[in-house]
Amino acid sequence: MLVGVSAVAAVSLGIGVAAGSRITSPEDAAAKTAAPSASQITVPVEKKALSSKVVGRGDASFDGAVNIRVETSGMTTPAIVTGKVPAVGSTITEGKALLEITGRPVIGLAGVLPMYRTLSPGSKGPDVLQLEQTLGRLGLNPGTVDDEYTLSTSAAVERLYEDAGYDPPEPDKGLTQALDGAKKQVDAAKKQLRTAQAQLKAAKDAKAKDTSVQQGAVDDAKANLADAQEARSEAEVKAGTPLPVSEVVYVKTLPRRVDDVKVERGGTVNGVVMSASGASLVVVMKVDAETAQRLKAGMPAALELDGTPIPAKVRRVSKNGNQYDVVVAPNKLTASQLALLRDANVRVTVPLKSTSGKVLAVPVAALSSGSDGGSRVEVLRNGKVELVPVTVGLSADGFAQVTPTGDASLAEGDQVVVGK
Repeated sequence: MLVGVSAVAAVSLGIGVAAGSRITSPEDAAAKTAAPSASQITVPVEKKALSSKVVGRGDASFDGAVNIRVETSGMTTPAIVTGKVPAVGSTITEGKALLEITGRPVIGLAGVLPMYRTLSPGSKGPDVLQLEQTLGRLGLNPGTVDDEYTLSTSAAVERLYEDAGYDPPEPDKGLTQALDGAKKQVDAAKKQLRTAQAQLKAAKDAKAKDTSVQQGAVDDAKANLADAQEARSEAEVKAGTPLPVSEVVYVKTLPRRVDDVKVERGGTVNGVVMSASGASLVVVMKVDAETAQRLKAGMPAALELDGTPIPAKVRRVSKNGNQYDVVVAPNKLTASQLALLRDANVRVTVPLKSTSGKVLAVPVAALSSGSDGGSRVEVLRNGKVELVPVTVGLSADGFAQVTPTGDASLAEGDQVVVGK
């Protein structure tokens, strides 16, 4: 019995010890499951080129669609389309006919003022100035560029029509008849002067004592000739080549691409004849006001087409409601690129600033401010953290250019603390 009791006691003791070894206090359990002490998270200092840029997407289209209207109110016959009807996709070129009405051309010119009246010698105004500026730009020599339509302007208009392949407009018949009459008056005055001069010479040859009558006749003939020549000059001016209101249309910029044609051969013109957009394809990217302030016309850009960058430039930045439109135009396109870009949505990149080659760079998260307001980074060296003052340069893509200041040192590969 004693042996049995001893054996039971020994077994119970073993069980108690085993169970006791498996029981822990709450404090011991918390100590065993607590997170380890925080340590620094570091990344190496890199040497890389930095470039800040605006990246977005935009829709490709042809720039600036406008409606083209021909003013036919001054025509004496119905405005029937007789030819030169353009095809959609064709290009309107400055100085060339974009349509024919009653056998006469409608010539496209670049300008902001519409053609609202027929211009002829003696006309004055801002529309005359615009015309002469345009003729001068086309190399047609309108003489002095001002707001007065002169014979030099008429001559330049004649050259404009000749270059377009048409006869210049004819002046009113009454004006040409007046010019013919003025020319005949000059011829008659010249004949009168010759007769008077011959009579004066004959009197002098006969040694007449008094030739005052003959001399008076010569003086009168000269005055008559001067008056006749002045009248002829005025008639020539009035009978100069006019520019009919129905034969020119001004479009803000040219060349342009024809998007839609509203008339057909044999039809009557009544208002808009076609719509046209800029001949060059552009991509419009929408940005907010803050981004728009960083962009300006002339900045280089790139369009990404099937992974291939196409060099481009920012053409303009304009407000459109609560956003801004950034219009980007490719520098040059092949026919295949033009076909792929038309109506496509493409990636647009506009570089803003870049470093000259590779520079020391750290993540922006590694930067902190000291008590003096200067920037610094924490560098882990030999298990210890050192504060290294730095000057911060360009920031881009989450990195910042840094340069150690004073005697501090910082090199590629150094571990900077970005968190714990």
